[in-house]
Amino acid sequence: MEKNKHFLQKITQLNNYHYQNSIQYKKIVDLVYSSKKKIKLDEIPFIPAKLFKEIDLKSIPSKKVFKVLNSSGTSSGKPAKIYLDKENARKQTIVLNEIVSKIIGKKRMPMLIIDEKKNINNPNKFDAKTAAIIGFYMFGNNHEYLIKNGSIDYKSLNKFLEKYSSKKFLIFGFTSLVFENLIKKVELKKLKHNFANGILIHGGGWKKMEEIKISNKVYKERLKQKLKLINVYNYYGLIEQTGSIFFECKGCGCFTPSKYSEILIRDKDFKTIPNNQKGFIQLLSILPKSYPGHSILTEDIGEIVSNNCKVCKTNKKFKVYGRAEQSEIRGCSDV
Repeated sequence: MEKNKHFLQKITQLNNYHYQNSIQYKKIVDLVYSSKKKIKLDEIPFIPAKLFKEIDLKSIPSKKVFKVLNSSGTSSGKPAKIYLDKENARKQTIVLNEIVSKIIGKKRMPMLIIDEKKNINNPNKFDAKTAAIIGFYMFGNNHEYLIKNGSIDYKSLNKFLEKYSSKKFLIFGFTSLVFENLIKKVELKKLKHNFANGILIHGGGWKKMEEIKISNKVYKERLKQKLKLINVYNYYGLIEQTGSIFFECKGCGCFTPSKYSEILIRDKDFKTIPNNQKGFIQLLSILPKSYPGHSILTEDIGEIVSNNCKVCKTNKKFKVYGRAEQSEIRGCSDV
């Protein structure tokens, strides 16, 4: 209850800030919502995620823009644009560090990245994939990249495993890239060591997994069978709310909000619905201040789950079932 009260206060203040500082957001709110001085959490105005690729939404003057994050493209060819100032970028990094550290600890580990190094060459303007790699980069040291010139670099991989496979090491990659490379392409006869001590963090890319009928359970079983990799952490998040990610509970398999985020489920008429019913996921975060990304209605289908999990011990958790039928594919979930 204490979190609910604190969060509502913070999100209401943030909503008022964006209303006063974003011309476009004010137009949307004035057009769609009635004005209230006191509102409940489910009455906080929300905007659809796809709106970030249709118009420029920011609550800061252009001269204060520090970075522009882009989604990796959409079926319409229009990427979403997220405008960050230095303070918002710093705050997102701090919160991401806090959330991830609860999963893997505060000590940096040798890190294997399931991508190519050339993909993070532009630090000023980059897409969702690059932003994620850079965001998680700080949790590792002695970084190595699995792919070189489009192929698995077995020489560098074996050198990395020879040095670090006897102790804990970190692996990061997008879900589909991990599947394509670690599960499908890696040839065991070319490996000198296994991945038993690895800790994999992966997210996004589930659209491709759905297309080839690979569930989260099968995904983990394949990693365990082939590479002896059992410490696997799936996360869910949006580029529109970078920093406010949700990790999957090892006990019940549900995603859990942090103190910086909340979730609501809405039906096709945008009304909130009870627990254990599927609908559109609305994500709320108290982090976005340079742009009005604090309350977003996604195109993802999910449900808030009621269970008595002894691992996460929280009464607010949710599952994600993928994109709604006939919704436009946003690139950051389809890399």
